[in-house]
Amino acid sequence: MRDAWRDAAVAGDVLSVERLLAEGANVNKLDRHGQTALMQAAMHGRDEVVRVLLGHDADPDVTAKYGLGALMLAVINHHVGIAKQLVDAGAATSLCGRGAPGFAGKTARQLAESQDMPELAAYIAAAEGNGAPSN
Repeated sequence: MRDAWRDAAVAGDVLSVERLLAEGANVNKLDRHGQTALMQAAMHGRDEVVRVLLGHDADPDVTAKYGLGALMLAVINHHVGIAKQLVDAGAATSLCGRGAPGFAGKTARQLAESQDMPELAAYIAAAEGNGAPSN
């Protein structure tokens, strides 16, 4: 991922993200840390960038270090709206973190539960088909 690509996603610069996509940027390209622009936008709370990237078929299930994907990064960073957006876009809720204390063996729902976000955990559970109410 070019620095401009990562920088635009992190900064929430929707116009630059759209321009880069129009110029043919690979929406799922990995940066030097193995992360996509979607992962960066989710981690930094850039909901409009997340929306644009998902609209351009960004893969929400790419994982990087410790097995964390965009959904898990949104949960860990308490970006509830983005986490719900990713769930609604079909992000895999069964992915488990690995290696790092606090993440290993946990799904996004379990991370939400462990971070005292019961409403988000219920939202994710509903997407898993567990019958929990959604918002």
